[in-house]
Amino acid sequence: MFARRDIVAVLLLFNVFCVLMKNVNCETDGCFCKLKGEIDDCGCTVESVDHFNNFKIYPRINSLLQKDFFKYFKVNLKRTCPFWPDDSRCSLRDCHVEQCTEVPANIKGFSEKKRKHEKNKYSEEAQKEEKDEDCDHELGNLDKTISVEGQKQFKTWQKHDDAQNYFCELDDEKSTDSDYVDLLRNPERYTGYVGNSPQRIWHSIYEENCFKPTPGYGYHAGKNTPIEGLCLEQRVFYRLISGLHTSINIHLCANYLLGKNAYGVQTWGLNVPEFMRRFDPKLTAGEGPQRLKNLYFTYLVELRALMKASLYLEKELYYTGSDAVDQDTKIAVKEFLDNVKTFNEHFDEGQLFKGDTKEALKLKTEFRDHFYNITRIMDCVGCDKCKLWGKLQVTGMGTALKILFSSTEGSMVQPNDTKFQLTRPEIVALFNGFGRLATSIKELELFRKKIAKINR
Repeated sequence: MFARRDIVAVLLLFNVFCVLMKNVNCETDGCFCKLKGEIDDCGCTVESVDHFNNFKIYPRINSLLQKDFFKYFKVNLKRTCPFWPDDSRCSLRDCHVEQCTEVPANIKGFSEKKRKHEKNKYSEEAQKEEKDEDCDHELGNLDKTISVEGQKQFKTWQKHDDAQNYFCELDDEKSTDSDYVDLLRNPERYTGYVGNSPQRIWHSIYEENCFKPTPGYGYHAGKNTPIEGLCLEQRVFYRLISGLHTSINIHLCANYLLGKNAYGVQTWGLNVPEFMRRFDPKLTAGEGPQRLKNLYFTYLVELRALMKASLYLEKELYYTGSDAVDQDTKIAVKEFLDNVKTFNEHFDEGQLFKGDTKEALKLKTEFRDHFYNITRIMDCVGCDKCKLWGKLQVTGMGTALKILFSSTEGSMVQPNDTKFQLTRPEIVALFNGFGRLATSIKELELFRKKIAKINR
């Protein structure tokens, strides 16, 4: 027989052992130690999203985005930054468009000034000054190659789109500066775009266009400050942007230039030290795990938008000019959306903008205005590939918000709703933007396994 005090002593020792083991696990798991359990402001867990995404969603969305309708995105990469002088010092020489040498007299003054500005932008001094610090010209070069077949398709696509009843007019879709880009030829990955320019982009987003709990609090503020003092709507906005930022950083770390192989071919893969620098709690003042959790939150919000618009999206023609291809795409979209509907713990947008009508309207207006400004900030990105994916993912998120707030609380968007219409760029951005989030969660699994293997 054991004395009571002996039993108590054994239990205490066992508890101490459990705590020590937990600390050991946290030491080896790093940023994944706290990436578990319930997701803030949602009713599901990290574990349930991991299983759902990696086994049901990711394989299907990845396959869907290979199809012609989704791989071409029309975008205007020539719009100037509306918030600060456009020094374009990280713009790439390969992206430069030569100016006309002969200009009509009545506009010669303006054009001559612009031509000189363009010449200075791409001067050897500017390129040399920023080459090592701010970007890698070769990695950031945008591949604008479009097949002859693709160019022929676009003409028929435009005729089809012009016949649609647009919910709103998108400037980029109508602008002569807009071009189709093949997303598969320009994957989102590390481009060497670093330094002051991208830091200014994110600083502007967090400090000027994002709700935050205290002055100076931001993604890179270095403070482990909880998001307190913010109402639900403000927390949702902050987590959406943080989740998007996290997703972009994961892609850069997962598709990093590791060097060249024996044949001189560039090799890309996981960069664990860079991942740890961005997300390890020891290197981020404890913020890393919460940044990763915000990714899951953003994923759930866009997943909810896809579900809410599923009836509308199932009726979309996905027009490319080929009946067989269009039908195949419709079937693939239907199968994907059927899986989206099986998730039972979607984000509940019905909890937003409740209460006093005047106050709710004010919040909704602030929410919309802040996000609108962020979409404009994307025109300040100096690397064309980064700008392409930034504009696409922000457009995808904006389309998701448009869906969530377009109909009565809890109701589905109806295909025959004349007040609601999605354009081709919005649909392409919606699916590709969500695909980026799904890929990020899948890549987290790869990092988790890689880090665990290293720590053995």
